[in-house]
Amino acid sequence: MTLKLGRLPDRNAVKISFTASPELKSALGDYAEIYSRTYGQKEGVAELIPFMLEAFLNADHGFKRARKQLQSTRPPTSSTQTKET
Repeated sequence: MTLKLGRLPDRNAVKISFTASPELKSALGDYAEIYSRTYGQKEGVAELIPFMLEAFLNADHGFKRARKQLQSTRPPTSSTQTKET
């Protein structure tokens, strides 16, 4: 079986919460079960969602173009500015 989402890498996380419909919760649970059967490794829905969202955003070419334009209009932040000596 082939899934669009590959095996998950080791990761550090930042917690974000959201509300899902019962249908989406069920589909995510099914995806987690299929993932486990495919890769032989159990991952919970909460572990899969960030990678699913990342894959979705990476596949959205319109978002990529718009994000690039957005980033080019933002002033640089102190973390991205180089310090002059």
